Amino acid sequence: MAGKSDGRFDLIIVGSGPGGYVAAIRAAQLGLSVACVETEALGGVCLNVGCIPTKALLTSALVVNEVRDGEKHGIVSKDITFDLGPAQVRSREVADQMRKGVGHLFRKNKVTHLEGFGRLKGKGKVEVEEVEGNTRTIEAAHIILATGSRPRDLPVLGIDEDRIWSSSGALMQVEAPQTLLIVGAGAIGMEFADVYASFGTEVTVIEALDRILPLEDAEVSQLMERIYSKRGMEIHTGARFQNAEIGSNSVEVTFTDKKGESHTQVVDYVLSAVGRVPNSEDIGLDAAGVKVDDRGFILVDEVMRTNVPGVYAIGDVTGNQLLAHKATHEGIVCVEHIAGQGHGTVDYSNVPNCTYCHPEVASVGLTEEEARDKGYDVEIGKFPWIGVGRAVAAGHTEGFVKVIRDRKYSEILGAHIVGPHATELIAEFVVGRHLESTVEELEKAMHPHPTLSEGVSEAALAALGRAIHI
Repeated sequence: MAGKSDGRFDLIIVGSGPGGYVAAIRAAQLGLSVACVETEALGGVCLNVGCIPTKALLTSALVVNEVRDGEKHGIVSKDITFDLGPAQVRSREVADQMRKGVGHLFRKNKVTHLEGFGRLKGKGKVEVEEVEGNTRTIEAAHIILATGSRPRDLPVLGIDEDRIWSSSGALMQVEAPQTLLIVGAGAIGMEFADVYASFGTEVTVIEALDRILPLEDAEVSQLMERIYSKRGMEIHTGARFQNAEIGSNSVEVTFTDKKGESHTQVVDYVLSAVGRVPNSEDIGLDAAGVKVDDRGFILVDEVMRTNVPGVYAIGDVTGNQLLAHKATHEGIVCVEHIAGQGHGTVDYSNVPNCTYCHPEVASVGLTEEEARDKGYDVEIGKFPWIGVGRAVAAGHTEGFVKVIRDRKYSEILGAHIVGPHATELIAEFVVGRHLESTVEELEKAMHPHPTLSEGVSEAALAALGRAIHI
């Protein structure tokens, strides 16, 4: 085994996000000496300014909405107010706790954490530019690039984190503004729409595509737009952002709607949530000869190898779904192949999508439209939460579970959930698809009563034309 004091390791990982830090821990478990180079906080974007603190804020938003509707539960209060500040502080505390947890796991597994910016520097070498400006070179037979991604800037909407926020800027606010315009209605945009609307902000959302949450099934998007509109949010789909004039205390925004009509709004702040781009610049790719695609994503094979021997890449910087759980899975696949263990490959057709707004949205596999376009003879099963006793008891009955099955083999082609704890329930379909289960097998597995999981069983029955409770 390679040593550490001489700057030589078996494996060097550049980046400590959910792909990098998990890969480091798994590699250490397999007996490799590992160094993880990170220029910022351990845990990457996801843990520090992404998944974790955002979900903390969304949890606070849910509590706010539950209290607003608390009288039906016997919660009677007068002159109650809601304050984003404590919720924001709590979200930072949650992120800090998780970051410290990663540091503990590194120490436990004897992973060497090197603070600094890492870049490829010749065969088997990584240059680490430390915070103080000093540089050192470390070596390893294997190098994994896990440098992640960052918010995409629009030429007409430059992020300054003052009046024009990225998701990171939106996380750091301690006061809910009176007005907020969100550009982009994907998962990030809709989650922050939920948070700010819950704390009293007037929210406008504009989306260039013809529906919000455009990666989801069309029925899901349509329902979520109705729910958000009912909550008072103004939503424009098929819209084109034109310009933002930043003033001292506001932003004047111009956009055209789906009919081509121009709109001008003056808002306190704008959140740009129009996607992400890979952090593939200045990490030595050109000098090392590592190939990227025309968008800057690093090209890898089925076990995350680049075209350069000994250099691998995982997570957002490789493209496909820009999701933390996908990055984690890629990291494990990569290091197990490096160690000669083998883990199979990543099934990119079975990566779940999750949006943690309220109600939650989750999906895996094909949408109904995609399944039909691929020529499948499909049968749709859809079961509403109003038919599930646990959902009715909890008072959360908006939404449904939708199953798309292939009539020929009864394969689960796709599953889509809108409703309470959708992001937890989707795992049942992920496992079912992984095990190549049929819809019949999903239904025959006994589901406890009264639980939300009964909605999964009933949707499977609905796909067979024999739901019980509707």
